[in-house]
Amino acid sequence: MIVKETAKQLVTPVVLSVAGAVAVWAALHFTAPKSVSREATATSISNSISSFDSDRWREAVEKVKADRVNPENVALEVPPEMRHYEDRHWFLATQVAEVKKHNIQTCQDFVDVAMMLKRGEMVVVPAVTDDYVLLGVGARADDGAFTKYEDDQPIPLYDEAQLRDEYARLNGLRSNVSEGAKAKSRADTAKNPDRAKQDDKPKQSVVSRPFSVNEERALLDQYYNQPASRQQLFADYDSLQSLARSFRGRSYDISSPTDRQAMKIAMLSSLRPEALKVLEEVAKDYRRQYDRPLPVSSLVRPEQYQHTLRRYNRAATTIDTPPHSTGLAFDIDYRYLSASEQNFVMAELARMKDAGRIEVLRERNANFHVFAFIDGVRPSDDLITASLRDAGAPPPEPDNANKPPAKQTRAPEKAKEKPAKSKRRVKR
Repeated sequence: MIVKETAKQLVTPVVLSVAGAVAVWAALHFTAPKSVSREATATSISNSISSFDSDRWREAVEKVKADRVNPENVALEVPPEMRHYEDRHWFLATQVAEVKKHNIQTCQDFVDVAMMLKRGEMVVVPAVTDDYVLLGVGARADDGAFTKYEDDQPIPLYDEAQLRDEYARLNGLRSNVSEGAKAKSRADTAKNPDRAKQDDKPKQSVVSRPFSVNEERALLDQYYNQPASRQQLFADYDSLQSLARSFRGRSYDISSPTDRQAMKIAMLSSLRPEALKVLEEVAKDYRRQYDRPLPVSSLVRPEQYQHTLRRYNRAATTIDTPPHSTGLAFDIDYRYLSASEQNFVMAELARMKDAGRIEVLRERNANFHVFAFIDGVRPSDDLITASLRDAGAPPPEPDNANKPPAKQTRAPEKAKEKPAKSKRRVKR
């Protein structure tokens, strides 16, 4: 009996100790924060970069537009690095030369953007961070169907079922208009038989629509009746469809106009990694100095979108190699920046240009246009000279054709300008 009691006294503390240890382990194991999986982390990041209408984005925009409390009476000083060269074509030619130097693929349309995103040649840019905010990016994106841009004309993109539906729709329109024209002709004859005999030609307004329908049909026939181009267009549609299933943390229905517009804006919020690195560096320095995000108004722009933009913004170039179509160019919106802030940003950009990392220009439409060089090395003057014609420069005059071109210098610096006043403009 005494032995049993002694054993009981010895075992009880051990059991309680083990039970306590188990309880502590269970508490730590089941209540400790779980590590986030890669998928969850990716989703969280994607959600944050797609939030163009989030509270954080709105707060950042308000901070950008806020009146400066104690604006300094500082004169605007535009450094020579931010001005045009004596030959203004040299600025664009420098960017064209970089494309030639690295054989860079440009974006003709949203299909190209989608493919470059999939290959990792382009990366998504967050709508808002602590250092910058996208303001006006994709402002001219429409809700129209996606198209392939070839030979300066848009080609509608469909899958096989949609293509059949489109042919049926066009055939129905042509049939309806034809019947309408016949009915109108019979009515005109009944009202005025003599006049109908004199002029039996249908009016232009009656036949104009069939011609339009016929043109649409001819465009489909031209590209979809050829086996090779037909399969390529189907593949292009599949590429967009694949990206739409999961892009920037959400899915898009590309048959929905609202989703199409949202997806286009999201795709236009992309850059090549080399350009994003420059953007992040400038924005970080600006935010550290002024405690506000840097407004960025434009990133990648496919050539098709560039032509649309040209209708609203004459500064949007239409040369064969628009800088924004490379994914290496971005615009900083200086409308809301004080003279002191502009001077600071321009000094940073001028420093980068002197180091050979970027080409840059202070444009009159309230943008700092920045173009990043792939390897941080400026193209040679010889290559830039060879690219002048591609940048829109006229051919050299016969008398001077054999003379070596003079090395371009920046335009002479003007006197200090007065403090800039904010001016509204149409977004690029």
